[in-house]
Amino acid sequence: MPSLPWSDIDTVLLDMDGTLLDLHFDNHFWLEHLPQRYAELHGISRAMAELELQPLFERHAGQLQWYCLDFWSAELKLSVRELKQETAHLIALRADADTFLDAIKRAGKRVIMITNAHRDSLSLKLERIELAPYFERLISSHDYGYPKENPQFWDALQADIGFDPARSLFIDDTLPILRSARDFGVAHLLAVKEPDSRKGPKDTAEFAAVGDYRDLIAGL
Repeated sequence: MPSLPWSDIDTVLLDMDGTLLDLHFDNHFWLEHLPQRYAELHGISRAMAELELQPLFERHAGQLQWYCLDFWSAELKLSVRELKQETAHLIALRADADTFLDAIKRAGKRVIMITNAHRDSLSLKLERIELAPYFERLISSHDYGYPKENPQFWDALQADIGFDPARSLFIDDTLPILRSARDFGVAHLLAVKEPDSRKGPKDTAEFAAVGDYRDLIAGL
């Protein structure tokens, strides 16, 4: 994990799920809880539920509707909001993320959350974890109409907050999103070594990855 050139960084852009929050909640919800409840609510087997859901998930992955609770509620004929409430006890902050957030805020960095999470998902998580005070802005890609994977998201973000990509750090756990940020010109990029605490380290390809947020504070 290389040290960060903090004197060259004015703005810190942070993802939420898998970056600040443990991705276990989301993985468990979409891969376990939702298929089980879908099967129960529609009177089919769990195996049949997975056969119906998997092609839908694959078809919409990486698009804005993949992250939209309204879309999935209509598509699956159930209330995704209510189902998420059933597993909300699993929402958890990543170790030392709050220490890192406190340190960069105290250092005078501009700290902005950019998440693909739907506003309802964001609200649910903020009810459980006190993140808002650390940030200047909490931005959902739904505000712009494009997911972070799309170059138009970055154009909209630039028009909205006026940041300098060459003097910005962006941390995210999704490689296509990091590549999209790189293409836009964001100079300092970090992946997350272990987004889901139950699944172990992941391959972050060409990106350096953070494992312990305390390591990032050195030199701040």
